Amino acid sequence: MDFTPTEEQAAAADLAARIFGDHSTHERLTAAGTGSDAGLWKELCAAGLVGAVADTGLLGLVLLLEEQGRTTAQVPFAASCAYGLLAVTAHGSPEQRERLLPGIADGTVVVAGATAGPGALSAAPPASPPLSPSGRLTGVLPAVPWLRDATHVLVADDRRRLWLVRTAEAAASEPVELTAPWSAGRLTLDGAPGEALGSAGAYDDVLATARTAFAGLQAGVCAGSLARAVEHTNTREQFGQPLAARQGVQLRAADAHMDTEAIRVTAYEAAWRRDEGLPYATHALTAAWWASEAGRRVVHTGQHLHGGAGADLTHPVHRHFLWGRQLDAYLGCGGELLQELGELIANGKAET
Repeated sequence: MDFTPTEEQAAAADLAARIFGDHSTHERLTAAGTGSDAGLWKELCAAGLVGAVADTGLLGLVLLLEEQGRTTAQVPFAASCAYGLLAVTAHGSPEQRERLLPGIADGTVVVAGATAGPGALSAAPPASPPLSPSGRLTGVLPAVPWLRDATHVLVADDRRRLWLVRTAEAAASEPVELTAPWSAGRLTLDGAPGEALGSAGAYDDVLATARTAFAGLQAGVCAGSLARAVEHTNTREQFGQPLAARQGVQLRAADAHMDTEAIRVTAYEAAWRRDEGLPYATHALTAAWWASEAGRRVVHTGQHLHGGAGADLTHPVHRHFLWGRQLDAYLGCGGELLQELGELIANGKAET
């Protein structure tokens, strides 16, 4: 394995770091509330960063999402790339790729995802032919991240088939609030038309891709939280010494650093394996487990090391706390992920 970024991946990550750093200021994030920063999204798409994922692969996307996570930039980058660009590239028909990919790359098409668990929707394909590429979907998705920005939603039915649904054709869509300000919404479908995406196995691949991508996002969130904590404890003095001089503070920060690195390296490994065409489902589960379990510890540490300031809802570090807890919930609790991983190992389906 070689996780060294290619020249193209490194250039994209550097550009993303500059754009996120310049635009995702505390003041701008505060002004955005629970919505997305439309101006920043246009800037990212105009810079070619969304379209670049088609060439830089999932590892390139993970590197870009790390930079987003460091600043908790409120844009649908992870969702539209994992559920849109990479899903359509890997599983779309030639016609779907030609029709959808240019819009996803320039930001006029935004794809949200509701594939975390099959069975949320029922799909009723037309009676004839039996395997029609279009169907009618009925169901309620109570909280879809980035739905308020989306033109399309990738959903999974109770048979683990993937369908792309235009949000304009849903029966209803209304905003909801999540722990993190992810521009989420409640989606109600009542016989909404959907177009099939991919065939057998597409669901598992898209789910593993999304798990890896959001684990990369969590690595950035944790790195940003820890960086703020390090800065605070080095500048905040108590009894004539910086807080960072205390052994207890150093140990908490060291543990958080190791947890962050574990999230990062497992996300890198899963992404690298996908880009190399190797099986990676169990590696994606491992990355998701670290992002959920360790991510929660890190953002709690980041807030705790700020002392009373960390409890201030308006403090920048609190935003990292909210994102970390939202990603913990979105990826699934550690016990569920370990059970799924254990079942794969017990059934001889785990990769080596």
